Amino acid sequence: MFEVESYRIFTLYLLSVTFRKVTIFMSVVNKGISKGSILALKDAIELLSGKWKFCILHNLHHYGTMRFKDLQEAAVGITPKVLSKELQELENNLLITRTVNNTKPVTVCYAPTKHAIDVLPVISALLDFGEKHRKIIKGR
Repeated sequence: MFEVESYRIFTLYLLSVTFRKVTIFMSVVNKGISKGSILALKDAIELLSGKWKFCILHNLHHYGTMRFKDLQEAAVGITPKVLSKELQELENNLLITRTVNNTKPVTVCYAPTKHAIDVLPVISALLDFGEKHRKIIKGR
């Protein structure tokens, strides 16, 4: 459904938001927004920030359980070191599960958690916005 290239474009334009920019933005529009909401927004942005997390989550949702090599092939251009780091962060944030299979050689599989399903509408909404935004910018 979503192409890998659209993830790259999407992440470059939409996920370049940093904590500092969000903090400045939220302090400007902080009328009626609770401190808890601001912290939740920061947490969500930090959780999903990174060039590859959306791609990894999409592939796991679309294909189900995947091995490390399969994820690396699906995310064209990602290095094993970066993939390992991104997977560890997603696992620490309870978005994926890691299962070590007692085979020769040992294989490791990753699968999305039920909690990760809540992220899918966010990904879809950001992709829709990114596509609309690109059309507007190209149509100038």
